[in-house]
Amino acid sequence: MSTFILFSIFSAIFISLFFILNYLRNPTSRTTPLPPGPKPWPILGNLPHLGQKPHQSTAALARIHGPLLHLRIGFVHVVVAASASVATQFLKVHDANFCSRPPNSGAKHVAYNYQDLVFAPYGPRWRMLRKISSVHLFSSKALDDFRHVRQQEVAVLVRALASAGPEMPVNLGQLLNVCTANALGRVMIGRRVFGDCDPKADEFKSMVVELMVLAGDVNIGDFIPALEWLDLQGIAAKMKKLHKRFDAFLTDILEEHRMNGSDGNNGGNHKDLLSTLISLKGEEDDGEGGKITDTEIKALLLDMFTAGTDTTSSTVEWAIAELIRQPRILAQLQQELDSIVGRDRLVTEPDIPRLPYLQAVVKETFRLHPSTPLSLPRMAAEICEINGYRIPKGSTLLVNLWAIARDPDVWADPLEFWPERFLPGGEKPNVDVRGNDFELIPFGGGRRICAGMNLGLRMVQLLIATLAHAFEWELGDGLNVEKLNMEEAYGLTLQRLVPLMVHPRPRLSPQVYTAPN
Repeated sequence: MSTFILFSIFSAIFISLFFILNYLRNPTSRTTPLPPGPKPWPILGNLPHLGQKPHQSTAALARIHGPLLHLRIGFVHVVVAASASVATQFLKVHDANFCSRPPNSGAKHVAYNYQDLVFAPYGPRWRMLRKISSVHLFSSKALDDFRHVRQQEVAVLVRALASAGPEMPVNLGQLLNVCTANALGRVMIGRRVFGDCDPKADEFKSMVVELMVLAGDVNIGDFIPALEWLDLQGIAAKMKKLHKRFDAFLTDILEEHRMNGSDGNNGGNHKDLLSTLISLKGEEDDGEGGKITDTEIKALLLDMFTAGTDTTSSTVEWAIAELIRQPRILAQLQQELDSIVGRDRLVTEPDIPRLPYLQAVVKETFRLHPSTPLSLPRMAAEICEINGYRIPKGSTLLVNLWAIARDPDVWADPLEFWPERFLPGGEKPNVDVRGNDFELIPFGGGRRICAGMNLGLRMVQLLIATLAHAFEWELGDGLNVEKLNMEEAYGLTLQRLVPLMVHPRPRLSPQVYTAPN
């Protein structure tokens, strides 16, 4: 008994010394409070407060507790930035402190254990992957080189919509997903992934859908590490199984390229991304990153496919839904398109800079319907102070892009779809979406801004312009516009709760829908 008492005394002294030393090393923690937030539950913390749509629930909590919100999810400190000024502090002033991602099961089990671009720790390897993507896929030259691919795939979409019979409505989001995936596939691996007779195309489509569903789930093991091994929700097991399918698919693509000696010319004079990556594999990076590996090549391809399809297709689907609800805006956009493009051809990317009302419509779509309503999480490398509040080391940062873009202190009538706010004479005529104006950052901001921003912007602009120009739109099943369901379903991307079912009616010259463009 005396031994137990002695052990308890020494344990109490050790724990006390630990907290005293930590207190002395971190003077900020003595005087600076955590940001305000709702009272956490035992063990689970504020997990029950998140609900089914965390972007909406955290926005509501921010209206009560303030735009810098503190939550405790399990044993993890989570801070939410819900205003442009707070987001500026995190993504600009303190950006260097929030460049890495927190541990999560998706990156561990699916994304090759953090070897991809999206979830790689900030450092030399991440900079190498970012450089490769920026130079060979997302640079202005690379985007211009593959412009013909995007325009060809959009033309294929137009012909598919024009050939749809009047009896059955089409699922617009599904067709948009096929179009964006095929455009990406031709750029990345030199061939379409959907719509041909290759059985691997259907397999890959099902894998992407499954990944988006799993990525939208909150895994308790990410926030209560002691429970991770139990995998209470079965999410980790599903991710491991999905990873094996992805890896087999991507390995086959990689080996096929090598065996065929593919030059990846894509029907033109430019290599696809995979051919370029294979050619770079033996080269030493001129920085500190070293050589790119097969695993990193597959992880990059995985990122491009999964991050580049649903984000674009869902944004365009929201835009068409808003235009159907607002006939005046659609008519004004069509008038601009007819005057610049005419009715004898489809829109091309060089037309876009001459279409200011289109660009305003695109910005307004990004504002009301950001593809990722909560930014991908970041992690505090060190303790810091934001707006007089302490942000502990290791905290997870979430930027609520959805709440920021609907802030009534920044936007007039924030719930209204009103593109004129971005035109000369409007409230925000000079706002850009490329990460410099924090009241509208659909692609995020700072060092870890979305790598595919420029490609995504071009694809969204081209698709919205083409669909508005080439068709009149009617809702399926005789649905009245006033009854169109605009509710959101939360996942990794901001999907519509109810898919948009429509009847497209061609409005251009007949040859536009039959002749290759």
